[in-house]
Amino acid sequence: MPVSHVIGLFLDPKGEWRRIQEKNYSVPACIFGHTMILSLIPAVSGFIGTSQIGWQIGAGAPVKLTVSSAGQIAVLYYFAMIAAVVCVGVVIRWMSQTYGASQPLSTCMVLASYTASPLFLIGIMQLYPLLWLNFVVGLPALGYTAYVFYSGVPIMMQISQDRGFLFGSAILAFGLVTLVAMLAVTVFLWGAGFAPVFTR
Repeated sequence: MPVSHVIGLFLDPKGEWRRIQEKNYSVPACIFGHTMILSLIPAVSGFIGTSQIGWQIGAGAPVKLTVSSAGQIAVLYYFAMIAAVVCVGVVIRWMSQTYGASQPLSTCMVLASYTASPLFLIGIMQLYPLLWLNFVVGLPALGYTAYVFYSGVPIMMQISQDRGFLFGSAILAFGLVTLVAMLAVTVFLWGAGFAPVFTR
């Protein structure tokens, strides 16, 4: 099962990337066996955290979303994460030709999906939506995600370390643009009637 590689990416990223490459997973195996499973963690955690626990602003009472509003946002959040992974995988495939690292779409999708593993796992912190705590824990997870990605690019794309660094940096820049785009879409959806509904 593709999700079984997650522990290995924490214990021995380079060795695990080699094992992942040897498996030669297809796009459906990667998406259904890894991305769609792990992306449930932040989506479900966010739903529980915002509807059942809530967050505090100063010394006031906890602020919560209604169950229906939190559920709607969780579903959109879930599919947005899957779409982001697919989008990054497609861009890796597209940009790989520029760096002389042309690989099949399945390899590029696996690289994008497994790179996101630390971010999916740290999504459990959304059970307790305290901004400073999520920031303190999320920042190291983001750094480790970058390390996992840079470790995997030369192995999965079969290029040198130097070229892999340049290629990886270009993809990370695209990832940041994708994140900003997702935030812009969120603002648009809120204005279109999908704004969160708070409990009274």
